[in-house]
Amino acid sequence: MQKHITRAARLAAGFAVAGLALTACGSDDTTAGGDTGAGTDTAAGGGGTVTLGFLPSWTDGLSTAYVWQHVLEEQGYEVDFQEINDAALLYAGLAGGDFDVYPSAWPEVTHEDYMDEYGGQIEDLGTWYDGAVLTMAVPDYVEGVESIADLQGQADRFDGRIVGIEPGAGLTRVVGEDAMPTYELEGDYELVTSSTAAMLAELQSAVNSEEDIVVTLWRPFWASSEFPVRDLADPEGAMGDPEGLHELARSGFSDDMPEVAEWMGNFSLTDAQYGELEDMVVNEYGEGQYEEAVDAFFEANPDVMDQIMGS
Repeated sequence: MQKHITRAARLAAGFAVAGLALTACGSDDTTAGGDTGAGTDTAAGGGGTVTLGFLPSWTDGLSTAYVWQHVLEEQGYEVDFQEINDAALLYAGLAGGDFDVYPSAWPEVTHEDYMDEYGGQIEDLGTWYDGAVLTMAVPDYVEGVESIADLQGQADRFDGRIVGIEPGAGLTRVVGEDAMPTYELEGDYELVTSSTAAMLAELQSAVNSEEDIVVTLWRPFWASSEFPVRDLADPEGAMGDPEGLHELARSGFSDDMPEVAEWMGNFSLTDAQYGELEDMVVNEYGEGQYEEAVDAFFEANPDVMDQIMGS
């Protein structure tokens, strides 16, 4: 148990530091009207630059961004990253053509509002993972709370707080606008938002002290298995149905880079493969060694590259 918590503490602290640094990076990269070098396929059979936009604190996006860097650079493309710290800015930037591809979007439920607003200016290249879910969770040692409904009448235990992530996240909207009203938690609880890194830091602090806490989480996400937490049942379905994770592209990308668009449409991972990828990127290798982590993943899973290439 102590080894498990210590490892999680190191990871949470690392993401907290990274989150502070990347906030400034995201602001610079998302300047309105900025030229990000959105790609054009300049040579038959390869070439050109593909710019990937993602939220680095959401590790499905981080992991898949490095997957595509590995794949595309092997095929003679250059890859640029645009790290953005807010989902609303991410969708607006994609729709505006500020970058080429968001490699791990949640458009069916979590980001449905953004797709309603920007979907006409976005291409859906395909679904690479099925069964993603939004959750609310408590540490395993919290007794008497197995369902979101069980939070009713117990606000004092949790200091009247549900600890969330970024204000613009789809998860934040679902919890605040759907789950809390459905389970009559408004007035007793406040949904506290800041960042994914801050939420993880609060979760780690609570776990270290065995204090009661309720947080917003999602799957797939490394923290859901790395921390000793359990998802709360959602008998009313207020957190939404399971959804697929998609590669979304700016309008016209498939015409400009048909080869890349086809490869992205071929890509998919099983639960086991995704778990292995994220564990390598976040836990086994970690910050500063993401490329090495993805190299190791493809070495262990050559069939994934074969699938992407259609062979």
